[in-house]
Amino acid sequence: MTTARQKVLTYLTKTQTASVHEIARSLKMSAATVRHHLRVLVSDGRLEMTSMRRREGRGRPEKIYSLPRAALGNNLSALSEALLTEAGSGVRMEALARRLVGESNFASQPLAKRLNLTVEKLNQMNYHARWEAGAEGPRLIFGHCPYAALIEKHPELCQMDAALLRECMGQPAAQVFRAGKEGSSVCVFVMGRSAPGTAAPVR
Repeated sequence: MTTARQKVLTYLTKTQTASVHEIARSLKMSAATVRHHLRVLVSDGRLEMTSMRRREGRGRPEKIYSLPRAALGNNLSALSEALLTEAGSGVRMEALARRLVGESNFASQPLAKRLNLTVEKLNQMNYHARWEAGAEGPRLIFGHCPYAALIEKHPELCQMDAALLRECMGQPAAQVFRAGKEGSSVCVFVMGRSAPGTAAPVR
């Protein structure tokens, strides 16, 4: 059975944007009921309030709701793959890493501070990263590969990740585990190793 909240979500999926009064009129609900469901859907992240629009006649501007931009989808992974394929070996991973991290060079900070700032920067880019102490040096663990859709055809992106860590930390990084082919997207880098070890899928 379709609930009132699901009806509101379905309506906005079809219309892309709508106000409380437009939804209430179309779904034959009270404005108060619609506002309640919109508040819940916004707090859940399934909708967002995108703008204000002045109603006809007098009265305060009304809020306009829509699906989150990310939910609408994009073609960025296909575009990225096409660009990487077209550029071939002409792409300098170190330069790409520098562009991604911007001014985020923490080399002058104490080691623990560098690691924490680097993890924070990585998580802004959706790596779901954390660090832990290791026998060979600190280990940076990526719980998610933000390039999972591309990595099989473009493993050179792992080199970019190593360069990205080097830019942030001011020291070399070696990939010791990489995302496996069985659904794992975990990667592990050891800081301070100048030569990469043999990358093996995480079990």
